[in-house]
Amino acid sequence: MRWEHPGGYVADDDAARVDLDVVQGFLRTSYWAPGVPRDVVARAVANSLNVGVYDAEGAQVAYARAVTDRATYAWIADVFVLPSHRGHGLGRFVVSTLLDHPELQGLRRTMLATADAHDLYRSYGFKEVADPSRFLVVQQDPAVLYGQS
Repeated sequence: MRWEHPGGYVADDDAARVDLDVVQGFLRTSYWAPGVPRDVVARAVANSLNVGVYDAEGAQVAYARAVTDRATYAWIADVFVLPSHRGHGLGRFVVSTLLDHPELQGLRRTMLATADAHDLYRSYGFKEVADPSRFLVVQQDPAVLYGQS
């Protein structure tokens, strides 16, 4: 599928179009996936519902993905806009495009984690987990996981 932004950007869900160098280049410096190797990013893209945003020349400038069974659950992950393209509404564009995707409609639960974009996600109806005691996690330190410690 393809979506158009009034500023001349386009989004699509073609995983083959995702620029792994751009995505890995951003993610490896992010707070949530520091040092993530390219092969891990490639597997994540291959196994997710992806939305890439591209400028008029076709260069990727934003990204978001959903880890989902496309029936009951989705986890929104790896949402970013390159710094050089911020201020054009692309954060909202990529999030809206992903959340409105036909394959993510009618899910029982859509979740995400963020350290700094709570207001953005609240505007889409996200809220704190009502009973966090029901949720458990196995979590690895990315620095250890990706061999940087």
